[in-house]
Amino acid sequence: MEYTRLNKAIAETGYCSRREADKLIETGKVIVNGKVAEMGLKVTNSDEISVKGQVVTKTVRNIYLVFHKPVGITCTTDLRVKGNIVSYINYPERIFPIGRLDKPSEGLIFMTNDGDIVNKILRSRNNHEKEYIVRVNKKITNDFIRRMSNGIPILDTVTKKCKVWKVNNHTFKIILTQGLNRQIRRMCEYLGYEVTMLKRLRIMNIDLGTLKPGKYRSFTKKELKDLLILCEDSQKTHDGF
Repeated sequence: MEYTRLNKAIAETGYCSRREADKLIETGKVIVNGKVAEMGLKVTNSDEISVKGQVVTKTVRNIYLVFHKPVGITCTTDLRVKGNIVSYINYPERIFPIGRLDKPSEGLIFMTNDGDIVNKILRSRNNHEKEYIVRVNKKITNDFIRRMSNGIPILDTVTKKCKVWKVNNHTFKIILTQGLNRQIRRMCEYLGYEVTMLKRLRIMNIDLGTLKPGKYRSFTKKELKDLLILCEDSQKTHDGF
């Protein structure tokens, strides 16, 4: 029988992060098999875990999906929002997106029921790459590429240096290691350009490939293994993804 630390088990259900789970345990808000849990407790899949009176025990296998989000779908688990990503996919088990991709954009996003992997992925100090293809409304110049690559002042900061290269007169590719809110759109706007199409092609080691908009597939075993290796020793951040 496999034992897991209680904070990790709670995080894996998607209820909250390990750090937040620790706070809940410390304040006596976590019950395991009818008893108030103590810090450091280890549990198995057969144990019933309740947080604030809600049973959160995970009873299904871990799910990891590659999803091609279409334009117009909102990356939220709030089912009251029209066009929310959860209702759109209509997966038979409870899943949620890792990070975000804004409504006018399309492309790769991960969907999972494993809250622990969310916390691992949403840590950016290991320079986790995200690759995009972007079309703009004006001709792309060498100066545009240079300035986008070297950092743009947005949201009271300057974006990190990144890789940018021209595809054609109105299209470029960019690899970011940040996840600021609407980062690429804001960077382009600062330089007087408007984004007319934005698609995420890759997150870390996983490519969108030929997956059509609105479709999903499971991670391969190699993709999951390699992604977890890339996440090792990451540091927590509040950046988006």
